[in-house]
Amino acid sequence: MRALASRVPQLKHIAGFLVSGLAAFVTDVGVTKLIGALTAWPWGVCRAVAIPPAMLVSWLCHRHLTFAVEKPPSLGEFARFSAMSWSTVAVNYLLFLAVLWGRPDLDAGVAIFLSSIIAMAYSYLAMRFGVFVKR
Repeated sequence: MRALASRVPQLKHIAGFLVSGLAAFVTDVGVTKLIGALTAWPWGVCRAVAIPPAMLVSWLCHRHLTFAVEKPPSLGEFARFSAMSWSTVAVNYLLFLAVLWGRPDLDAGVAIFLSSIIAMAYSYLAMRFGVFVKR
């Protein structure tokens, strides 16, 4: 029982990462599909518009759920998060376009899921060691 109790912080950390990522993913797919339903824009344009709101959701959730940052947000933290996020977005977006190029009949949500899985590992490591570092 003590072994499980000692792992609770690690499990909460992992759960926070997954919940935060899921919240950002749902925002990304939801906004992408909403814009696609309301316009005749290509999926690539719809996704580009959906990225900033998904990024905001990601920052807020990771800050509170994954890393439980107690100090107030700072410009430096936001700048580090933005740099990490945009580099992750670039990889994710290029993979998204590559998936749709290879499979144009694939649902946009599935393409987002596939590209997001690959970008997830980089994102976590950059947040853990570059953004939400205890200073």
